[in-house]
Amino acid sequence: MPSRTRRAALSLTVFLATCAVGGQFLNGRVNAQTASDESSLRDNLHQFTDVYSVVEQNYAEPLNGETVDKVIYDGAIPGMLHVLDPHSNFYDPKAYAQMREDQRGHYYGVGMHIQSQPDKAGVIHTMVADTFENSPAHKAGIRPGDIIVSINGASMEGKDSLAISNILKGPKGTHASIAVQREGHDQPIVFDVVRDDIPRPSVDLAYFIKPGIGYIHVTQFMETTSKEVQDALTKFGPDLNGLLIDLRGNPGGLLTEAVGMSDKFLKKGDIVVSQKGRAFPDQVYRASHGEQDDRHFPIVVLVNRNTASAAEIVSGALQDHDRALIVGETTFGKGLVQTVFQIADNTGLALTTYHYYTPSGRLIQRDYNGVSLYDYYYVRADAKPADKTNTEVKLTEAGRTVYGGGGITPDEKIEQPRSNPFELNLLQHTAFFNFTKHYLAHRDIPQNFVVDDAVLNDFKAYLKSEKIDYTDADFNTNLDWIKSNIKGSLFISQFGTNEGLHAMMDSDPQVAKALTYMPEAQALEQNALKKQQQQQASLR
Repeated sequence: MPSRTRRAALSLTVFLATCAVGGQFLNGRVNAQTASDESSLRDNLHQFTDVYSVVEQNYAEPLNGETVDKVIYDGAIPGMLHVLDPHSNFYDPKAYAQMREDQRGHYYGVGMHIQSQPDKAGVIHTMVADTFENSPAHKAGIRPGDIIVSINGASMEGKDSLAISNILKGPKGTHASIAVQREGHDQPIVFDVVRDDIPRPSVDLAYFIKPGIGYIHVTQFMETTSKEVQDALTKFGPDLNGLLIDLRGNPGGLLTEAVGMSDKFLKKGDIVVSQKGRAFPDQVYRASHGEQDDRHFPIVVLVNRNTASAAEIVSGALQDHDRALIVGETTFGKGLVQTVFQIADNTGLALTTYHYYTPSGRLIQRDYNGVSLYDYYYVRADAKPADKTNTEVKLTEAGRTVYGGGGITPDEKIEQPRSNPFELNLLQHTAFFNFTKHYLAHRDIPQNFVVDDAVLNDFKAYLKSEKIDYTDADFNTNLDWIKSNIKGSLFISQFGTNEGLHAMMDSDPQVAKALTYMPEAQALEQNALKKQQQQQASLR
């Protein structure tokens, strides 16, 4: 057998062995495989190596080591996992390192998002998409739209964003000389940036959106999420009379942090989530501390079709215990639990080992049988069908009807605003991002900046210069949306991402609608307290 064929077979053998017994080893036990199972595994491996051998000997181009890795890491292993379910996944060394970095919530670098794009001649340039608030890049003066020309004197032309990102990362306290080309400047601008610890907070916004009403935006669940939520509640202090938790687009993350966040709002001992599987014992997670004071305030949780996994655990727990009113769209429906097994060569296998269930017993996972990966992720109904004959029906703690088997159904539906042709045209031309580069080329804006008629006229002139067609009717009909996007984009560039998001959130129509449901959340909270008091009285 050729060496590369042996290498491919070895990689797959290690992987399959991990799939077969990895969970049992971690649990302190190994189930004996039958002789038939072992024979079938050997036969399948022989078939794989026979197919690979034919490919290696007869493919039109020779297979080098990099190609072998792609065949295994990008082809055979992911293909096998996707036959099982949509969420089991394999991480090659780079992806595994990135996953661990995302879970930790920090890294050492300069603190900015970058993206590569070809110019008209096809040459790849890497542009700054945004800088993190108070990061070294932001403090140095690097702005979105800047083109990275060189780092430490070495040209970055032709390098993709991943390569440049790895160059920008490095030990804390080390220097990076970053030269950028900025619109309106003939020569590159050079910044001396000192690398530092770059925290990536999961709670990127926490402020009083109205007097007495706190707003928390949670982007994902990482190792610091529950602490960040507690810090936000502490910051709000005794003036907090209501809370809006925004989980739109939250893809999930660490189960322990979803439990920890839910613990802030439930009673001690309340079930947060349960998980059931085959290789491990079933587990029930409960609130270990519960709300730490006697204050009771209404909670509204805003979700959408991309709220998934750990974010659905929080939504389902607060809904089932009648602690929060859930508003928005039916969530994604990702209730398969992946356990990450580290394999050889710093690779990782995220293998589905459990199913999630809400406190009332609802299965969170959406049906994926007979559905392609593309349709599963991107072609979904916006809401549950009117006919709930085959839908799982459960009751909350106070007796309200809730539905399972496909995400968390909101108590009150709030539609995602649909972009009209004019809005889509501006977004496709990245009009606000590019206008920001033009507008801030030779000026700064103050914190109390307002998009007035002069700014709007500058924006109209920019659209005409770029030959982006519009009518006065288009402009006037969408004026609020235009102002919000101009201000948000300018604030992101001038003050950092969080300030830009803050500026845009104050005019977000879904947020505005969610806030109108605070009285309903108050009634829900009062009814739940009444039920609790009645139950306590009956036990005396």
